[in-house]
Amino acid sequence: MKAVILGASRGMGRALARQLAARGDRLFLLGRDVEQLRFSAQDLEIRGAAAPVGLSHCDLSDPSGFATALDEAWRQLDGVDAVVVTAGLFADQETLENDPEATARLLTVDFTNTVLFCEEARRRLLASGGGTLCAFSSVAGDRGRKPVVLYGAAKAGLARYLEGLDHRFRRQGLKTVCVKPGFVRTGMTAGLKPPPFAGDPDQVARRIRKAIDRGRPVVYAPRPWRYVMQVIRHLPRFVMRRVKF
Repeated sequence: MKAVILGASRGMGRALARQLAARGDRLFLLGRDVEQLRFSAQDLEIRGAAAPVGLSHCDLSDPSGFATALDEAWRQLDGVDAVVVTAGLFADQETLENDPEATARLLTVDFTNTVLFCEEARRRLLASGGGTLCAFSSVAGDRGRKPVVLYGAAKAGLARYLEGLDHRFRRQGLKTVCVKPGFVRTGMTAGLKPPPFAGDPDQVARRIRKAIDRGRPVVYAPRPWRYVMQVIRHLPRFVMRRVKF
């Protein structure tokens, strides 16, 4: 498989890239920290990725660079089978409520700019005959909840966008995969108390890799979060107003 990964220099993006490298996939890395991308590219080549692993600067906060970065990926890989977006921002609810600028930045990056990037990828994949577009939403978007009102709203919007793409373009060969991670022990969650069913990056990455290979429209990772969120989605509002999660 020839895959482009936005956000492969850390966290879940790096873990997933290593899963793909181990089986010899061709990879092209996008991110805002070029030095970290170079380190990741070398690491992936050592782990088995088809060399060379290409890379290009792409900042999710700056849509003006999306088309150029994806064009370079298509050129170097001579076509792309899958585009994966793991990059994004996170901040706790209290911080966002007290910092309008941080709120605007998170909502813009996690929803608007992620959709704009996916649209650039969608057009190229369809023009090439199809492929897989995978983006990371979150279980936070499944239900309005007290601790993640704003972050959850952005991820809910992204999930609905990916669902719409699946309905509109699946017959034309575009497979969308919406990843809904629960709590995963990465740099993004450092300092937070892990809840039950917290996952490790490698374990979660294996599940996501299989979903990409199969073109599954939605994947919860770790798996128990699928059942946890099924319960939470059906709780009455009066209960949701009283509980802390």
